Amino acid sequence: MQHDVTIRFEGLPVSDALREDILRHAHKLWQVAPQLQSCDVAVRHAEHRHQHGNRYLVHVHAVMPGATFESGRTPTKDHSHEDAYVAVRDAFDAMQRQVSEHVRSVRDGGKRASPSRDEDAA
Repeated sequence: MQHDVTIRFEGLPVSDALREDILRHAHKLWQVAPQLQSCDVAVRHAEHRHQHGNRYLVHVHAVMPGATFESGRTPTKDHSHEDAYVAVRDAFDAMQRQVSEHVRSVRDGGKRASPSRDEDAA
């Protein structure tokens, strides 16, 4: 099945290996929520340092019927995001948590909550 994944490298050279890693993470996201309509990913540097220490910022935007999700707006303060693959992993992990929670809440939303003890006492 073809999924609508858009990948942009902003101010960076295109990396086929990083593109494949992003597509792998996006595929996992579709396994969690098959109703996803699109996933847009932007990769850029968080700072513009010419020496070492330049962290990557990976922003993921996903859309499903009735909901949109964003992750990766702020890079971590540690040095782990100096590795683009770690930044991709962290952004998709955050996205997966959001999407999973939404899917769970929609699935459980149709169930009636059990009455609380206060309601039983009345």
